[in-house]
Amino acid sequence: MFIPASGDQNVRLPSIILSASCTRQRAVFGAAFMVAAAMIAVAAPAMAQTTKNDDTPPMQVGTDAVISETLSQTVLVIGRLVARQTGVVAARINGPISEIRAKVGDRIKAGNIIAVLLNDTLKWSLELQTANEQQSQAAVITRKARIKLRIQEMQRIERLMESAAFSQARLDDKRQDVAVAESELVEASAQLASARANRKLAEINLYNATIRAPYSGVVTKRHSEVGAYVKVGDPLVTLVDDTNLEIEAEVPAARTVGLKPSTKIDVYINSTTRITATVRAIVPEENPQTRTRTVRFIPEFSSHQSDLAANQSVTLQLPVNSAKTAITVHKDAIISQKGITLVYLAKDSKAQLRPVRLGEAVGTRFIVNSGLTPGDLVVVRGNERLKPGQDIRYGDKNENAAPATGKDKAKG
Repeated sequence: MFIPASGDQNVRLPSIILSASCTRQRAVFGAAFMVAAAMIAVAAPAMAQTTKNDDTPPMQVGTDAVISETLSQTVLVIGRLVARQTGVVAARINGPISEIRAKVGDRIKAGNIIAVLLNDTLKWSLELQTANEQQSQAAVITRKARIKLRIQEMQRIERLMESAAFSQARLDDKRQDVAVAESELVEASAQLASARANRKLAEINLYNATIRAPYSGVVTKRHSEVGAYVKVGDPLVTLVDDTNLEIEAEVPAARTVGLKPSTKIDVYINSTTRITATVRAIVPEENPQTRTRTVRFIPEFSSHQSDLAANQSVTLQLPVNSAKTAITVHKDAIISQKGITLVYLAKDSKAQLRPVRLGEAVGTRFIVNSGLTPGDLVVVRGNERLKPGQDIRYGDKNENAAPATGKDKAKG
């Protein structure tokens, strides 16, 4: 069996006779055929070079420059948007619900009325406590007048001390009356304070019969309906402040080393919109099952982003290590022959084949460990048809460069 190669019609391979009944022999033959074909394909460019027609025009190729750039490797972590303020708005007093003004989905402002409890009893209780306060206040005025009267009587008796009509026993009685009146004033003042406190409590209860929003937000759930009797602490609605959102992520403990307060990272919303977020806090508590730590970020939303929701997923790019400088080459320049990684250099209008040793991927580029230096021009388009030493035609690196030229950052 003959297998013609490019540039030489005399290359032959030994014939191999296959047994139709032996599947294993067919598989061995197929593998040998593929190896032989690969060897011929590798040898063909060199043989073609020796028989090349000098009149063949140079091949048009695209090139890209090998560059030295600062890289910051990142790792992707899934996080979520969380509201800084969210929770249940509960009843503060006991009573039946007479009105609920907030519906699910309503956006309300701080102080807006959410629900109203039946408050007739509370109103009359306030009236009663107000009357008791007024009564106690009048009693205090009476006690003060009585003290003044007793002091006047005592002073008249004291002026008769040089007179024959003076009575020491009567003076002592008046002094005792003054002491009793002063004690009654203290008692009346205490009753006034108690009545005033009861009136204030009645006012608070009446105020709390109207449930108001403690902060602005959106009603996400109603827990009760009109006519239901609620007790102190019973939930009425769930309120979420969706205008003040943070990002929360469970970050592997080993990845928190590169995070510090005020560290800025890139965050992607809906896998398309990119924003910046700043590390606010790293919670010093590790989950023993997942070996992760909770990290909170403050996002920098733009003014036109209005479709955000609490618990919405976001993607964070967290730095793995500090930035470093590396030499990179575009991925389209890489070819492989016999397991060897090669690139074609564009030098002096010739294609020069050069082996390289690559590191990890950096977006659309590879880190070069050896074989290339910054400024080298490598072929990124048309290199699959090139032969070593072949004449090529190319423009400057900006004209023929591939779409990405080293601005990509590592994605982990």
